[in-house]
Amino acid sequence: MAAANDEPRAELAEPAPAPRSAPRGPELGEVLEGSAEAEWNEGPPREPGAKRVGGPEVTGRVSLTIRIKRFNPEVREDPWWDEFVIDAEPSDRLLAALHYVKWYRDGSLALRRSCAHGICGSDAMLINGKNQLACKVLVKQVAPRVTVEPIRGLPVLKDLIVDMEPFFAGYKRVLPYLINDEGVSDRERLQSPEERERFDDTTKCILCAACTTSCPIFWADDEYIGPAAIVNAHRFVFDSRDHGADERLEVLSEKSGVFRCRTTFNCTDACPRGIKVTKAIQEVKRAILFDRY
Repeated sequence: MAAANDEPRAELAEPAPAPRSAPRGPELGEVLEGSAEAEWNEGPPREPGAKRVGGPEVTGRVSLTIRIKRFNPEVREDPWWDEFVIDAEPSDRLLAALHYVKWYRDGSLALRRSCAHGICGSDAMLINGKNQLACKVLVKQVAPRVTVEPIRGLPVLKDLIVDMEPFFAGYKRVLPYLINDEGVSDRERLQSPEERERFDDTTKCILCAACTTSCPIFWADDEYIGPAAIVNAHRFVFDSRDHGADERLEVLSEKSGVFRCRTTFNCTDACPRGIKVTKAIQEVKRAILFDRY
């Protein structure tokens, strides 16, 4: 039984919902969380040694000793070795480490580089005795010590820069462009997938000279046309749209051409694009021996 002072309670009415307003858009210039602008403010420092802004400290850096073969005819006649010790992230590229040396340790260091993404082929060097692109080698792959030299078989101009003219002379000899005397057409020259696949591998060449300057025949014979030139000849010899195969194969059948190859596979091992260089050379040899003559 309810107490005498218990009185019925009045039920409170729920407040009417407030009218919904349209979602607020960002103000002009406002930095949103998770946006590219926010990540930029919290990203890695722009200069070595600088503190991060709003982010964690950089950890896991390693010490890297870079031994570089130097040459400057204005300083001395013979090459010499120079060493630099730097701190770097294990995931940094060796090219970035060389940039650090040039920008902060010795501005006289000379090297070629362009895209830094393994496409231009400018930064081919002899890294720990093997031809590689500096932009594709990670610091963790070579730490704590790495030796860098210019690629072999070409005249050294300064430090890691070589004269590429002899290399490109061989390249030009094989007429590395499409030759077709059918005249101008109002449509593209069609190929089947099988016809395109025939020379697909050799279209990947980036003219870095890593294959040619790893070849012992090229080191000893400056007239040898070299693996890269043969690869680029292959690309057009087996192109169904091209009409210049006989002319190229005639060049490659000369004493300085494809039969100077001794199949050491150095070129295939050195190619940063994974081209089967030795296979392409053998296919060109067979084309000369059996398909054309």
